[in-house]
Amino acid sequence: VQLQASGGGLVQAGGSLRLFCAVSGSIFMLGSMGWYRQAPGKQRDLVATITGGGITNYADSVLGRFTISRDNAKKTVYLQMNSLKPEDTAVYYCNAYVSGAARWGQGTQVTVSS
Repeated sequence: VQLQASGGGLVQAGGSLRLFCAVSGSIFMLGSMGWYRQAPGKQRDLVATITGGGITNYADSVLGRFTISRDNAKKTVYLQMNSLKPEDTAVYYCNAYVSGAARWGQGTQVTVSS
């Protein structure tokens, strides 16, 4: 099982980016999926999660600016990030529960310049 994340990059404050994460391999059951981020010298924190049924959860710091969604047929989770701030700068990791086990992607860098 592999999670391939993409879509990161450099953007100015106020701009937008869309992250993608596709799950591939032998998948019996795909459960909740989500995004986490880790800034330099800090712990990895939850950004947003989405269940298989579409129930979402967001960190307070991104509520109203970020939107998580998923395409179950494509086994892909998305993170639309709007109104980006310099404090959103981090490596973003996708996460998925595959047949009950937590799996992580390799991370994609998001840098927001002021």
